[in-house]
Amino acid sequence: MRFSQLVATLKQGEAGVLDAATGHDPELRGAASLDRAQADQLSFLEQGNALISSLETSAVGAVLIPDQADLKSLAEQRGLAWVVCRDPRLAFAESLEQLHPHPTPASGIHPSAVIADRVQLGAGVSIAAHVCIGDDTRIGSRTVIHPGVVIYGDVEIGHGCELHANAVLHPGSRVGDHCVVHSNAVVGSEGFGFVPTAKGWRKMPQTGLVVLEDGVEVGCGSTIDRPSVGETRIGAGTKIDNLVQIGHGVETGRGCALASQVGIAGGAQLGNGVILAGQVGVANRARIGDRAIASSKSGIHGEVAAGEVVSGYPAIPNRLWLRCSAAFAKLPDLNKQLRELRREISALKSEAQPPQ
Repeated sequence: MRFSQLVATLKQGEAGVLDAATGHDPELRGAASLDRAQADQLSFLEQGNALISSLETSAVGAVLIPDQADLKSLAEQRGLAWVVCRDPRLAFAESLEQLHPHPTPASGIHPSAVIADRVQLGAGVSIAAHVCIGDDTRIGSRTVIHPGVVIYGDVEIGHGCELHANAVLHPGSRVGDHCVVHSNAVVGSEGFGFVPTAKGWRKMPQTGLVVLEDGVEVGCGSTIDRPSVGETRIGAGTKIDNLVQIGHGVETGRGCALASQVGIAGGAQLGNGVILAGQVGVANRARIGDRAIASSKSGIHGEVAAGEVVSGYPAIPNRLWLRCSAAFAKLPDLNKQLRELRREISALKSEAQPPQ
């Protein structure tokens, strides 16, 4: 793709193209980080990016930059093709979509697929090899189902979805439009529900639903459990990384982001735009307000207010946690000083006692 063609496409996108110069209009064959890019590749810089100095020596052919006069001047001096954008990272994402378009498999059903009688398929559905689909399932138009996917009975899948190899959707799964379920993810598995009895654990039947609203993405190896009754609901536009566990009855708002190895226990509620970094643990029935953020390895046991940033275990406000973390390394010395002070106080008390 010629750089000038890419610029024309970016002007129609959301990144906000402010200015551009095509230079020698390079033929772009891909993209790379600035320190590794070659003359036929695209790269980008953000405001305050630590790699700004790399622009002086990079072999890159074209670059997306923020609205900084010094960067624009440097790009011109080096004879690079460049685009000034309000959001270079977003422009880079839009560019990658153009340079590496997502392949769309042809519609149709592979002969090895096993499809029950009571299945409704929309127009343009693509079903690959060794897919298994149970009765009373509905699949919307233009949905792509890759090899080895298992869809139990009583499942509903919307339009324009993509289910990657070996994903599994259990009964009661309700998937909205334009959702993505990556390889080996499991949606609608039985929640961890058992009742203690004198004879041991009695299984609580898990008869509820799992609802993925429109635009949800579920990463590889992640699991979303269905509850005994009611539903587990993932809000529209929420993005779930690999190896995330979401327990039965959990509800998330719209546009949440859950990083790898997050674990959310049953009944927890997340507001809109919540961000949970890697390995965050959320306890049973915890409540997290809109736009709250939990840093890596935080443990949330109660309630987090809207907009709060928390860290640590148990999770506390991030600023307080930073102060506590700074004090951890000093604890041995402080403990030594405390012992010495106690000895001095004890000696002073002994000296102050009247003779017997």
